[in-house]
Amino acid sequence: MFEIVQKKGSKRIGKLKTRSGQIDTPFFMSIATKGTVKNIMPHELLQIGAQIVLGNTYHLWLRPGDELIKKAGGLHTFMNWQGPILTDSGGFQVFSLGEKAKKNFGKSGVKLSEEGVEFVDPIDGQTHFMTPEKSIDIQLNLGSDIIMVLDECPPYPCDYAYAKKSLELTTRWAARCFKYFHEQIQKNAEKYKNGRPLLFAIIQGSTYKDLRQESVGQLMNIDFSALGGPASGWDGYAVGGVAVGEPREKMKEILEWVLPLLPQDKPRYLMGLGKPEELIGAVEQGIDMFDCVIPTREGRHGRLFVRKDTNVIASEAKQSRGELIEENEIATLSSAPRNDDFYETININNEKFREDFSPVDEYCDCLLCKNYTKSYLRHLFAVKEPLALRLAALHNLKFYLDLMKNLRETDDEK
Repeated sequence: MFEIVQKKGSKRIGKLKTRSGQIDTPFFMSIATKGTVKNIMPHELLQIGAQIVLGNTYHLWLRPGDELIKKAGGLHTFMNWQGPILTDSGGFQVFSLGEKAKKNFGKSGVKLSEEGVEFVDPIDGQTHFMTPEKSIDIQLNLGSDIIMVLDECPPYPCDYAYAKKSLELTTRWAARCFKYFHEQIQKNAEKYKNGRPLLFAIIQGSTYKDLRQESVGQLMNIDFSALGGPASGWDGYAVGGVAVGEPREKMKEILEWVLPLLPQDKPRYLMGLGKPEELIGAVEQGIDMFDCVIPTREGRHGRLFVRKDTNVIASEAKQSRGELIEENEIATLSSAPRNDDFYETININNEKFREDFSPVDEYCDCLLCKNYTKSYLRHLFAVKEPLALRLAALHNLKFYLDLMKNLRETDDEK
């Protein structure tokens, strides 16, 4: 399932095999919340190097419904994406959208119990109940390749007692997910004879070192065989609760606490992060998988990521434009400084770009940078043309995917 091809310090370069294809690690997942990456077609994702997308269990369950998607042949067929799909459990949205429901309908309805969590839909005000088993059912109906257990994502800040109680509930829910998941796989053995989805656990514990480590211990020490699954346990481990408002510097500490405790032969997923320099730092610490709304969300607001170190040259971009590449120019992003010095974020809405007829990024070969200027993109945003959103999102995703591609470069390839 997961093979490490090369290690350098804590950094891991590997391959993750899913039933919908192999993914080179480390990798970044584009967010397809409601069955689409906003403003981008599936074939365009392939063109810019996307290997996998992330669907949202909560939103797809409520609209259009997992049963409808199952009838359509699963999410792959429904959205016309044949590559791997990871779906989250829905837990984060249940808690994070509570305030929106309260604003719209006067109540959030988020009520935790041992059985599961009750919540109010912030769009129509209806009350729903999510259990660990229900979350697994939804994700199996969607046809996910990587399934996440249902967890409670505690807010930041939260006190020690609450964080401890929360992680213990998450562990109990995880055990129920594991048991129910493998019951369903065995019950439908013919359906999964050519491969089953992968099941990942989620580490919680807020910003408390001993609780984070306790969460790892509890998840790893579940009696997997007694629950009807393989003794090898989880197919992967995710670090949750690092994108809910806590200081960014805490993320590095949390990874230092938990990563040394995790098995080397399982993929590690950092949920909801982050900025380009954060991804680089986390890869250096040993993380294999990422997702984040930053590239598409920033693009929709006219904020674009641009390489600013002129010594960092994307040779593929020059080749695609038919330009000659001098021997001393050939370099990659992997040679860039391990901080944010290799890029800048520009706001294309600024007046200074009104008569700027240069590409957004001269070293990028995306649809935007090969064909249009800063001036044109600024014009599209100014007149509110939807094409602006598509071009900006494509560019930012390409920036992220190129970054990950270069981080995957092995010493043999340099």
